[in-house]
Formats: sequence, C-alpha cells, structure tokens
Amino acid sequence: MKLSILQYGNPILRSKGRRVEKVDDHIRELAQNMVETMHAANGVGLAAQQIGQALQLTVLDVSQVEARPSAMKLNGESVDPKSAMPLVLINPEIKLSNETEIGTEGCLSFPEINGEIERAKSIIGCAQTLNHERVEIEASGLLARAIQHELDHLNGILFIDRMNSAAKAALSSRLKRLQKETQRGVKHRQALASETIL
Repeated sequence: MKLSILQYGNPILRSKGRRVEKVDDHIRELAQNMVETMHAANGVGLAAQQIGQALQLTVLDVSQVEARPSAMKLNGESVDPKSAMPLVLINPEIKLSNETEIGTEGCLSFPEINGEIERAKSIIGCAQTLNHERVEIEASGLLARAIQHELDHLNGILFIDRMNSAAKAALSSRLKRLQKETQRGVKHRQALASETIL
C-alpha cells in the first residue's frame, strides 16, 4: 500500500526514532509499504519518520541509478548491489570513513529541492533484517550516501542541516514556503479530525 510522504515542516521529521524491539507482522507490513511508497516516488531511500512513524527503520533501493554506481559487501562478501535491493534496515548503526566527498542529494520530503552535501565516501554498519538476522554492511558510492542520508532521518537530522550556510540561505524562501504549506495542511487535517470527533 502506498503511503503519504510527510514534507518539511512536519514535526515528526525532527523526531529521533525508537528502537524496533520486535520484528512482527506490523513491522513487516510497514516495511513492505515503505518499499512500495519509495518506488512509487522514484526515491532511493525512505525512513520511517517520512511516513509518520518515529522508528529506527529505513528502506533503500539504488538499483535503478546507473549514473551513480555503488559497491557493497554483506557479512564480508562482495555482492552486486542490484541483487541485494531493496534493503530493509532495522536499528542500523554505522561507522563513517575519514575520506569524504561532495555529492548532490535530494529528499522525498523536500520536493524539487536539492543541494551539494559532504558525506563519508564509505561506511561500515550493521542492522537487523526482517528475518531477525544481524547483517554487516560495507558500502561505497551512492549506497553509502543514501544510507547516511536515511540514518540522519532516523535521528531527526535533515539533509538541509548538512548544507553550507550559503546554500541554505539561497534556499531559504523555498524552505519557508514549503514549511508554511505543510503546517497549513497539518492544521487543516487537525480541524477535520476534531469535526469528525464532535
């Protein structure tokens, strides 16, 4: 089922996700719906916060992006990233390499806004899977960038927080407009909900 993606200005996007204590049918269904939602929006990643759930859960799929290659290892074995997608990561933790690079990023919660963001070139991390297994991931290229972007979401950090001040200043009017539209929508939904209760 395709879910609504929250946009900048919704306070849930600033929430640090709670650990997923148990992988049950609810979490499996949520992950499946998140994958569907990400694919429908042509995204490469989606965090639970973006669909209104403050949980340590994210989904990724870089298989359709030919122009920005990725490399990955799962539990020490080199794998073709395409064959491992989509990835569902629960309670992920990562270590960043010291070497960084600047690359263009966008975000499904910021329609038509992107920026140049400095990130670690590679990451090593671990997470739980939907099968209750712990998996170790090493990634570089677009996948490493996408994992860092999504882990930021899980901690209430947005990609605009990683922009330099000049880039953020250049986007400030668009960000304010998006924030106002989102807050208007939230207030409208709250008003409708209170009318339904009465």
